[in-house]
Amino acid sequence: MRASAFVYPWDVNGDAEAPARIAGLGVAQVTLAAAYHSTRALTPRHPRHRVVTAGHAAALYPPDGRWAGRVLRPYPAGDWAPGDACGEAAAALAEAGLDVHTWVVLAHNSRLGAEHPQTSVVNAYGDRYPWAPCIAQPDTRAYLVDLAAEAAVRPGARGTELESLGWYGLAHLHAHDKTAGVGLGGAGQYLMSLCFCPACRAGYGEGGLDADEVADAVRTALQPVWRGAPSGGGWAGVEKLLGVPTARATRAWRDATARSLQEAAVAAVRAAAPEGFQVLLHADPVSHHCGANAGVDPGHILSVADGVVVPCTDGSGSLTPFAEQGRDGAVLAVNFTIVSGMGGRPDALARHASRARDLGATELRLYHAGLASDDDLAAVRSALLDL
Repeated sequence: MRASAFVYPWDVNGDAEAPARIAGLGVAQVTLAAAYHSTRALTPRHPRHRVVTAGHAAALYPPDGRWAGRVLRPYPAGDWAPGDACGEAAAALAEAGLDVHTWVVLAHNSRLGAEHPQTSVVNAYGDRYPWAPCIAQPDTRAYLVDLAAEAAVRPGARGTELESLGWYGLAHLHAHDKTAGVGLGGAGQYLMSLCFCPACRAGYGEGGLDADEVADAVRTALQPVWRGAPSGGGWAGVEKLLGVPTARATRAWRDATARSLQEAAVAAVRAAAPEGFQVLLHADPVSHHCGANAGVDPGHILSVADGVVVPCTDGSGSLTPFAEQGRDGAVLAVNFTIVSGMGGRPDALARHASRARDLGATELRLYHAGLASDDDLAAVRSALLDL
């Protein structure tokens, strides 16, 4: 199975040994961050630093002239990725014999929401989620589509992986997070992720709903949940809380909005890319799910993109609904966490990857070569020799 390791530019730049070390894992490819959200990351082998703090979502390359005069535009990186950090790392990795594919994070940007609050998802209580740009808003959609095309098609890249190309909601890794006091469950998460910005309110209206009535229904449905009652999981729980007609109408609006954005972004990448450029989405096969792995309809997305990357910790994960589509040539990449300190099991990689292959996986993704310890990387090298 072809394998690719995720890396950041700061894992490579300034460390002359990094490209050969990554190639020595036995991977054929790297998935290199080109546009990324804020993070704090260890660099356990870098000769100059041990912790990198990326203060805001940024382009890790110099944005071009398409952004002149536009209010919504990518932010340049700070000293964690100066200049064309992505390009510098890509050149070094390619020199080591690795294929370079870009890693582009899209609808997840806290600085954008802080500086342009009107772009954010607004819940039924009027709270804004600055980390979650509303993908129904025309200006936000235009920004995301252009960012996808620019960040994906960097010099030397042979493909891209688009993350967060869909709805983001309440769930979010956040500094000093204090949101776990009430168990919302899957149904509660959906209700707390419904957006009521002007664009979404208009969208509900197009579907025959009154947005004020929907917001009131959400608040009413959640009252028992705030007191500790279980919300239920899955779509059946949403329909129970919100009522079948209302639940289905909100989902129809959101699914259609996400689908059209995914189509537009992939088309923009293809228009900017050379022939043969591969376009994958980080995806969840349940279309109403929110987050970095965007909720999609498996059949639809495999007719739009070249394939998907799905989280997979035990060899099954979310793979089956995509494999069941029977798309010849589709890339079905399973993403394994290989960092023991983050709950990964690099020691079980060979076993889980073999099971995933039996279920239809065609490729592996390894998260994350820059974050993993030396022992974790040794386990990965051994596992890839067995596959």
